[in-house]
Amino acid sequence: MLERYFAILEGIEKSKYLLNKDKLEELIEKAEEIYTNCHFCEHRCGIDRREKLGRCGAKLGSIASHFFHYGEEDVLVPSYTIFFSGCTFGCVYCQNYDISQYQAGIYIEPERMAWIIDGIVGRARNVNWVGGDPTPHLLYILKVLEKCSANLPQIWNSNMYCSVETMDILKHIIDVYLTDFKYGNDRCAEKLSKVKNYWEIITRNHEIAYRQGEMIIRHLVLPNHVECCSLPVLEWIAENTPDAVVNVMDQYYPTYKAFEYEEINRRISSEEYKKAYEYAKKLGLNVL
Repeated sequence: MLERYFAILEGIEKSKYLLNKDKLEELIEKAEEIYTNCHFCEHRCGIDRREKLGRCGAKLGSIASHFFHYGEEDVLVPSYTIFFSGCTFGCVYCQNYDISQYQAGIYIEPERMAWIIDGIVGRARNVNWVGGDPTPHLLYILKVLEKCSANLPQIWNSNMYCSVETMDILKHIIDVYLTDFKYGNDRCAEKLSKVKNYWEIITRNHEIAYRQGEMIIRHLVLPNHVECCSLPVLEWIAENTPDAVVNVMDQYYPTYKAFEYEEINRRISSEEYKKAYEYAKKLGLNVL
């Protein structure tokens, strides 16, 4: 397991976006078309985001913060994380709700952000696009990469509610998918994250991402959601993406609107985490 874990970034001699530099102009054109009738995510709100905000509430390229992050999985740190505001989810327990659910951040010109990224070579192991969620900002990301020359793996740190059109663009630029697989059914997803058709979309995109690059799947154990969410998620991973690295996370704490929901208004118990973690091990997953 540890060999697989520490091999995640080995073998990436040249990041995908550099290998596909000749395609970036075409990819930007595709992203611009999507942006004017927005369907970067599966809400497919169809809004011309040049004129107003979409369902995600994201202003293109609105960056809440960017810094060297040492709190990610060991194989990724130091990771240069770029946190966007806005999100395709409305999680009632979001630990980054101040940037995901409210307008935050500033616009940094793509040329300037590319200059910053080029300057971190030798000091960071990767560039980590996150949020909120990076999905609504794909056009901006492409414009940054068009100006970049840094040979650093690109990390897509996302809830994976992307459209198939977005996934088709990502295959040309993303080296590692750092995914968030939350729920084992649509009911919990709609109640706690305000999204529809979760299971079909997320499993589809995990299967696509699994074919397109390396993958680390995060699953945050929620109180009272081990049976309905944790176990089905882990079973699906074992059956469909067995070589992925899996991080079964115990960091949940109630915040934002979580206290309005009795089922999640506490931290998880040691028994809940143990049940999820040991089940993942029993399934033979590459657990951190």
